[in-house]
Amino acid sequence: MIVLASLTDTAQGIVETFGIDWPMLIAQAINFLIVAFVIWKFAFKNILSTIKEREKQIADSLRNADKIKLELEETEKQQQETLQEASLEAKKTISIAQEQAKAFIEEQKEDARRQAEEIISKAKLAMEQERERVLREAREEIASLVVLTTSKVLSKDLSEEEKQRFSARATEELNLVS
Repeated sequence: MIVLASLTDTAQGIVETFGIDWPMLIAQAINFLIVAFVIWKFAFKNILSTIKEREKQIADSLRNADKIKLELEETEKQQQETLQEASLEAKKTISIAQEQAKAFIEEQKEDARRQAEEIISKAKLAMEQERERVLREAREEIASLVVLTTSKVLSKDLSEEEKQRFSARATEELNLVS
């Protein structure tokens, strides 16, 4: 009780020192509670719900950003794969083109060699024919010279039949010699 009496004295001392008016203090406390309730009901709840919405939007944005980041990484990976595939395809195409070019060049060389051989063959055939013609003309000339020489040696004119016979005989002998 002494404690209770001491508290009461202390409380009265405080009230007298600060000049507290109890009815005014209670009225201010009630006004404070009414204002606090109104702020809580109309302002603070709205602020809290807005904050929660913002937090949700931020969380959604972060999830979307992570999702977009993963998609971007996947897209970059696919782009790299596509570039590698295109590079390999280009190298393959170049290799095929080079092989085709080599085959074409070889084919052209072979064709040129064949044409050269054909030209050489034709030239040899033409030379052989020319040689044969020259030899034939030479034989005929030699045969006519033999007939002419024979007729002068014999000092007589040979008949056409004898000329042909001597020419044929001279031609045969020349053919045997060559």
